[in-house]
Amino acid sequence: MAVKIRLRRMGAKKSPFYRIVVADSRYPRDGRFIESIGSYNPLIDPPEVKIDAEKAQQWIANGAQPTDTVKALLKKNGVIK
Repeated sequence: MAVKIRLRRMGAKKSPFYRIVVADSRYPRDGRFIESIGSYNPLIDPPEVKIDAEKAQQWIANGAQPTDTVKALLKKNGVIK
């Protein structure tokens, strides 16, 4: 089972809001997930990112692979190097 840390799109049409979730890679983007570890709102200036650093590091240590976008958000917030 390949576990990914990725964005789950929420919000209305033309006003996206994302949750950072841990999900099996076989599930659809907005489908079932294992755990929610944060949120990302790109519409405000500056973009708001809230991440539970402990949970993110725990999932990465257990083998979860962040997507490119989530990896950039984690680096920007100092969760990973």
